[in-house]
Amino acid sequence: MKIDGGCHCGAITYQAEVDPEKTSICHCTDCQKLTGTAFRVSVRVPQENYRITKGAPKVYVKTGSSGAKRAQGFCGECGSHLYATSVGDGPKVYGIRVGTARQRDELVPKTQYWHRSALHWLPELQGTTIVEEQ
Repeated sequence: MKIDGGCHCGAITYQAEVDPEKTSICHCTDCQKLTGTAFRVSVRVPQENYRITKGAPKVYVKTGSSGAKRAQGFCGECGSHLYATSVGDGPKVYGIRVGTARQRDELVPKTQYWHRSALHWLPELQGTTIVEEQ
């Protein structure tokens, strides 16, 4: 599925070819803090299928509890989170933030990760696979 999107202010835009079945929710506490809400929704895409078409994101490198480093791409103007990916050499997979895609309504989450950190007041989402950690 072809998608396109960008940040809130329009300074950064992108295009991608994604598999909508790879749309997921992450409930980890890092994602809660980074998004400023209860969870993050993203769709994974290999580097060769993701292209920034305008602008250049700023990158913040976050170290997870496992010690793995993740590059968080965001707009330096409006602060919109665009993606996360690995740090260093090698093939990359981008976790595109679904809220930045024009086609976000079509990207329905199939899996919920780090469900053990889900906030207790969230309703259960029917039809998703639950993974307590990752």
